[in-house]
Amino acid sequence: MFFDLSQIASRDAYKLLTGVVVPRPIAFVTSVSSEGIVNAAPYSFFNMLGSDPPTIAIGVGNRPEGGGKDTARNIEERSEFVVNIVDETLAPLMNESAVDFPSDWSEIEALGLEISEGQVVKIPRLAQSPASLECHYHSTVNVGNNRIILGVVVGLWIRDEFVDAEKFYVWTDKTEIIGRGGGGFEGGYFRLSDPFGMRRQSFAEWQKDHPDAVRPQSAPSDES
Repeated sequence: MFFDLSQIASRDAYKLLTGVVVPRPIAFVTSVSSEGIVNAAPYSFFNMLGSDPPTIAIGVGNRPEGGGKDTARNIEERSEFVVNIVDETLAPLMNESAVDFPSDWSEIEALGLEISEGQVVKIPRLAQSPASLECHYHSTVNVGNNRIILGVVVGLWIRDEFVDAEKFYVWTDKTEIIGRGGGGFEGGYFRLSDPFGMRRQSFAEWQKDHPDAVRPQSAPSDES
């Protein structure tokens, strides 16, 4: 079935897309207001976009009544923030932090979240998180009602038991990190408990496996 998204309500497009763009990593973002209030809020419109420099994007969006959310305002004012990755242990508090607390309320204090000092930035990380990305603010991209924040990751904290520091290898399957799904089933979250691997082939290896394969007629020759 085909859906022309320009012909349906944005809320319906949201339901469809969040059901197929899965699982989405969850950014449990800590930021600090100009008054010094520590804010913590979760966003599943989040991903890594590049590694040189390490770049992430978070779709923060705007408030239903208009205007930016506390997270966006804090990041743009302070020019730094922390993305805390969510595991199963942290999930209940992450979910509770989505309550629409007033701007002068700290989710950290209201929910009893434990924090630790940042190493590169002056924003605290969540101590319960298996990994935290310390970020410098880069820019904001506005697309309609979407507010997309770009950040450069300048520091990464990972629990010792999840990382081989000599090889720079993370044992992701041990972290119990969760991802966000759509609302078509109860809860809408995924576990990363059943990973599998596939080795990438070079073109030469692929040709050995497909000796009868021929160059498509529409492809340009090597001499062109």
